[in-house]
Amino acid sequence: MARLLLRRLVTSVVVLLGLAVVTFLMTQVLPGDPARAAAGRNATAEQVAAVAARLGLDRPLWDQFLAYMGRLLQGDLGTSVFTQRPVLEDVAAMLPSSVELVLAAMVINIAVAVPLGTYAAWRNGRAADAAARLITLLGAAMPVFWLGLMLQLLFAAQLRVLPLTGQLSFGKQVPAITGMTSVDALLGGDLAAFGDAVAHLVLPAITLAASFVAVVARTVRSSMLTALSSDYIQLARATGASELRVVVLHGLRNALVPASTILGMQLGWMLGSTVLVESVFGRTGIGAYAVTAVLQNDLYAVIGTVLVIGVVFVLANIAVDLVQLWLNPRLRHTGGRARRTARTEVPA
Repeated sequence: MARLLLRRLVTSVVVLLGLAVVTFLMTQVLPGDPARAAAGRNATAEQVAAVAARLGLDRPLWDQFLAYMGRLLQGDLGTSVFTQRPVLEDVAAMLPSSVELVLAAMVINIAVAVPLGTYAAWRNGRAADAAARLITLLGAAMPVFWLGLMLQLLFAAQLRVLPLTGQLSFGKQVPAITGMTSVDALLGGDLAAFGDAVAHLVLPAITLAASFVAVVARTVRSSMLTALSSDYIQLARATGASELRVVVLHGLRNALVPASTILGMQLGWMLGSTVLVESVFGRTGIGAYAVTAVLQNDLYAVIGTVLVIGVVFVLANIAVDLVQLWLNPRLRHTGGRARRTARTEVPA
């Protein structure tokens, strides 16, 4: 197991290095002059040249790359042109709100997709199976921004049971502890603010989760079909185990091995998808920060956002490896080879 984790860590370092190279190349090929953007639109040529010299943009490309990597190793993502603050500080302030939204969406994703995929596999070929597949197809087909607007129209404008936008109602405040509004309200002991924060979180989380439910449900269904046709499932049934025990304890545990890989990847995808959701629902977060950075031609802020999302992808994959080590004991002894060959073959 230690060798497997070490290999994953080495791979993660290589991936992050590749991401750093790509983001550096972005600074060279994307339109716009970072020095002019930092100096201001009304800056003279001399002022732009002075800023370029201060940022090291007048040096050879190789020197710029080494300086860029040195700053990254020190946690320096540059300074935002728009906020005039270090990008790392901006991202650290915005990220918890997006993480809160992603975690809420992931809870909805798992709570809906796993039972839906399991039930569809159990009722394979029947009307319930067809209905489940239709639901997942509709969820995947609906554009995120359109779904968000429709949910706002129905639940906020028509039924008036949920808030339209924002993270808290006007006049409510919570102490800044973690940066996650609902968590901060709960830690502060303000149950009314906690309920209000959760109410503001429901529609954005459903919107963000909708398109991801289809992928997980179809993966669980496919894995469950394979698991339920395995010999150990037939043996469990022959020994008189209840159908619920056979499906959930024996079948579902094996089906979750490939599904956990998808869920881990979806954490990063969801974080990237917050760009649309936070814009539609007027929430602060890394997605809204990225939109502002693009509109303001704030190159360092855009690159910093890309790097942070890339780091989340890497950390999510490491977490998936740990979960799979728990779900699939063979991985602890085979060094990861079983991950490729035994997706749903491990008896519970």
